[in-house]
Amino acid sequence: MKSQFTMPTVLKIKDKIHQRSIKIAPFKKDIRKTLPHKHNSYFEIIYLSEGTGFHSIDSIKYQVQPPVVYTVRKEQVHHWELESEPEGYVLILKKEFLDNSLDKQLKDLLANISAFPSICLADPLSITQLFKMLTDEYDPEQSNNTPVIEGLLKALLAKILQTGKPLPSAKGKKDNLFQEFQQLLTQDKLLKNSVAFYAFHLNTSPQNLNAACRKSAGQPAAQVLAEFIINEAKRLLLYTDMAVSEISNVLDFKDDSHFIKYFKRHCGQTPNAFRVLV
Repeated sequence: MKSQFTMPTVLKIKDKIHQRSIKIAPFKKDIRKTLPHKHNSYFEIIYLSEGTGFHSIDSIKYQVQPPVVYTVRKEQVHHWELESEPEGYVLILKKEFLDNSLDKQLKDLLANISAFPSICLADPLSITQLFKMLTDEYDPEQSNNTPVIEGLLKALLAKILQTGKPLPSAKGKKDNLFQEFQQLLTQDKLLKNSVAFYAFHLNTSPQNLNAACRKSAGQPAAQVLAEFIINEAKRLLLYTDMAVSEISNVLDFKDDSHFIKYFKRHCGQTPNAFRVLV
């Protein structure tokens, strides 16, 4: 159902997180209606255990029927038309939070959940408990609790996907192509440093894959692939004793020097320097 909400002349861009890369907080009870707006380069997960009204995402109006989880990607426009006092939590993630994480499973879970704008929940008690634990643990002044935050976040995302009933996006085709691309990237036996390779296996063109990545992630396919390769390289450097030449081969580089230059271009240091410093 399309919203009849009057669009503003200038689209507002909100930034609720400022310089931090993650924020977890209760949903503000005084929120009823908001103007259509985008977020300043962050992904938002909203959980409502109470409340009635509507939530519009990219002009698609969803009736608020708690318990429910909504996801809003950074390129999407959304607004609220709530009719009663809401109860729940808001979790905000910036890209650098994921860039700093070497947990591949966490990234996979976020990629999976971001495909669904609305997820009806069958087990709200455990979801509420996990959100409360995250809120209690969250402290913007601390950095040494990141492993705990990541562990609780993984548990929360996994529980939502395990027990929830997602409503697919109305813009499904391009979003699905991006999701399929990410799934292929997680299959180590298919790892190739080539966008054309993945486009071929997805039965599409590099141009279509590029458009899907720009639509869903705000990045070209080559950048999505590069980030995956760099994160894989970091994991292998940190958690294995593989030589740089072996890692270069695993990540489908023609020779060691190409891999070293590639890593330095993206990370500002050589693989060996990264391994020693970290």
